[in-house]
Amino acid sequence: MPLQFNPVKLFAGSGTTVLAANIAARYGKELGDVALSRFSDGEFQPHFNESVRGCDVFLIQSTNPPTDNLMELLMMTDAARRASAHYVTAVIPYFGLARQDRKDKPRVAIGSKLVANILVAAGINRIMTMDLHAAQIQGFFDIPVDHLDASVIFVPYIKSLKLGNITIASPDMGGSYRARTFAKYFNAEVVICDKRRKRANEIEAMTLIGDVTDQDIVLIDDICDTAGTLSKAAALIMDRGARSVRAVCTHPVLSGKAYETLENSVLDELIVTDTIPLKQLSSKIRVLSTADLFAKAIMNVNEHGSISQLFKVD
Repeated sequence: MPLQFNPVKLFAGSGTTVLAANIAARYGKELGDVALSRFSDGEFQPHFNESVRGCDVFLIQSTNPPTDNLMELLMMTDAARRASAHYVTAVIPYFGLARQDRKDKPRVAIGSKLVANILVAAGINRIMTMDLHAAQIQGFFDIPVDHLDASVIFVPYIKSLKLGNITIASPDMGGSYRARTFAKYFNAEVVICDKRRKRANEIEAMTLIGDVTDQDIVLIDDICDTAGTLSKAAALIMDRGARSVRAVCTHPVLSGKAYETLENSVLDELIVTDTIPLKQLSSKIRVLSTADLFAKAIMNVNEHGSISQLFKVD
């Protein structure tokens, strides 16, 4: 019996409209018509202006702050389920609260597990995301999770720079596995910046493990928040004799004085994706699109194909 393909409809949350439009264009469809009604006190209500009955619905929304982005995704999911959608996939390019993946001190919440529970309770059938802060977050879900890897976007760009002596660096011990995985594509060595924090977003001290003399350094991280860690790591690396230093970060959270910090840093450039829209332009930030990768993943999921081919790096 041949496979049955349900109609596909793509909808954008208000926090991810540009990326969603680009994904839809790569997929070959127009975005579905969804609107957001707002009350004077800030309450809002999403509503679909077209039928989704029997459709495979893909809701595209990153859940970065403010929390309205998460709440809007949840309410869109509920609306789609109540309108008899056949299957609802949440396409979450940036999965917010992913840094809260464990109890690292007493009496704290595990935010990413809570969000996973809420998403499933809302009626989502499948999650599609990119570069989770911790890969084991996939285990917080009892539904399928398609965890895309941005290295297939970053590696070709880094290769195009034709850097002479590449060494991959991790800005902290926790990112060493990510850095080692990235280094395999270049047959490169790995150095690590060991940092100690006073508190969140505040570094007490940093030391460098490894030799960077006369090397072109590429720092690898999943999130750039205040840019403090990257700027300090870059300064330390240059002080130790590196020839150049640039950073690759999937998700440009860029809060507080991040843009100012980047402009004043020794980084040649910060290479990010469009999972989160930039708040302002910067001469040091290079944005690479994830639209084609997400569009291919959506197509493969809808056609019951494998997405493993999307992890192959050119």
